[in-house]
Amino acid sequence: MIKELEQCKDIIKIVASNPLKQGKYRKVVLRPVQLGGEPHFQAEMFSSTQVFHENIAVNDLEKWVDVNIVGKYKQICIVMKDKDVTYLTSEKGKTTRFEKTTPPKTPIARSNNRQKKYILNEGDDVPAMVDLGIFTKEGKVVVGMYDKFKQINRFVEIVDDVLSAHSGKLTLLDFGCGKSYLTFIVYHYLVNVRNIDARIIGYDLKADVVANCNALARKYGYENLQFEVADVSKDKLYDEHIDAVLSLHACDTATDYALNFAIKHNVPYIFSVPWSARDKQHRTQRSGRSRHLVEIWHCQRTRFCAVDGFHQGYAP
Repeated sequence: MIKELEQCKDIIKIVASNPLKQGKYRKVVLRPVQLGGEPHFQAEMFSSTQVFHENIAVNDLEKWVDVNIVGKYKQICIVMKDKDVTYLTSEKGKTTRFEKTTPPKTPIARSNNRQKKYILNEGDDVPAMVDLGIFTKEGKVVVGMYDKFKQINRFVEIVDDVLSAHSGKLTLLDFGCGKSYLTFIVYHYLVNVRNIDARIIGYDLKADVVANCNALARKYGYENLQFEVADVSKDKLYDEHIDAVLSLHACDTATDYALNFAIKHNVPYIFSVPWSARDKQHRTQRSGRSRHLVEIWHCQRTRFCAVDGFHQGYAP
């Protein structure tokens, strides 16, 4: 890791996640910033309830990383100008390094006083954000929709962090896709922003919803985004090679079947935004089934991502 830190001017961000016993925070993110005209790195340290910040001089970066990150997290991703480097550390302390060459990226040294930079920003060409009513036709955030704009960016940030170590093609299945606005946004980010060869297949019971989603995919030019009419509880689904399963506000038992499908097919990643809190509580009290499936998934996967709370105030 020292080699990458010596090239700090090429670093776009460092993400340390999945803490070992020694890890104090659940995730640490470092990004370059400008303070008083001088280059620094700012660390965001996420506990279960709070976010802490610390500014680090460039000359102190190597020491800070060695003290606060190295040996304390199972996954450390270093996103650089022309490559992504990932260090994976096992419970026994064995570390493996992976390197992937990427299209050139531009490092951005942010000022603490400048407007916050999101993954998806005002002015970006994201058709689904316009149709969703988040952006105006000019690409500006609609008045009163800024919270939803931030929620969507937070979800995409989670997807980006979780999949940062993945290389090669990506195939994702979306269970109970509904209108699929989040799915369209995820596809846009993976394919048009990250230049990943991604394919997403969405399933829903309603033929009119599926037809509308396929029409939008064609309208947006999303060639590898398709939707099919299917009952996820009994119909045969695509199962050749699956990298991730999505279950975003899926109604009734669709989330249960998504989790069950992912476990049975050994899917590496699952992104689940729960249904409404009231329905979640009612169904858990009724059968306990959903809670059990989540607990099974958590026990069988060290890379578990449940985006709890994202549903508040937003339903695609």
